[in-house]
Amino acid sequence: MTSLSTQKLWQHATQWHRRSAPRGKNRVPPLLFMTDQQRIPDPVAVIESLPSGAGVVLRDYDLAERRALAADLSAVCGKNGIILLIGADAELAQRVGAAGVHLPEYMVHRAPALRRQYPRFLWTGAAHSYTALVRAERTMLDAALLSPIFATASHPGSAFLGTPRAAQMVQRSDIPILALGGIDASNVGRLNGAGFSGLAAIGALAEQAG
Repeated sequence: MTSLSTQKLWQHATQWHRRSAPRGKNRVPPLLFMTDQQRIPDPVAVIESLPSGAGVVLRDYDLAERRALAADLSAVCGKNGIILLIGADAELAQRVGAAGVHLPEYMVHRAPALRRQYPRFLWTGAAHSYTALVRAERTMLDAALLSPIFATASHPGSAFLGTPRAAQMVQRSDIPILALGGIDASNVGRLNGAGFSGLAAIGALAEQAG
């Protein structure tokens, strides 16, 4: 069952997604759940609580059972109308029938070559600065995930962008950008009007899942 927190995030994300459509094709789901085995050992429960049309990014790059988990998530996503992206591994994405690949920032420069090899895939990439956003545009990504917008549980004490700075970066970009980092139902409204095409989250989407 979808929690009230997820419903609120979905409502904001889909509004941003619709408003950003004139800026170009927008194939990326408005709301993405980023897996994190350390914080959320059962991603299946979260996926089953997501609205149809949302997406999942399988991160957990060093997980020993990653291939098996990818296959499990593909099955669950297919059953629930959820779009699956595999982090950093196009071969695995193709093997499990995922919709695309999410590239860490250090891999974004490889996007053009990978896209030629896997033309049907949806491609997203991480960005933590305006320079990285420019690189994402030049490498033909379908969307970039800009982070961290707010303080995060994943990196306590680390610097974050904040709404005004993030909005300036988004408004100077020509590709869809999703907000990531510390976003939850209590602060998502602060990003209204910033120009984002959607949002991604970890803990906020796991609340009351299952």
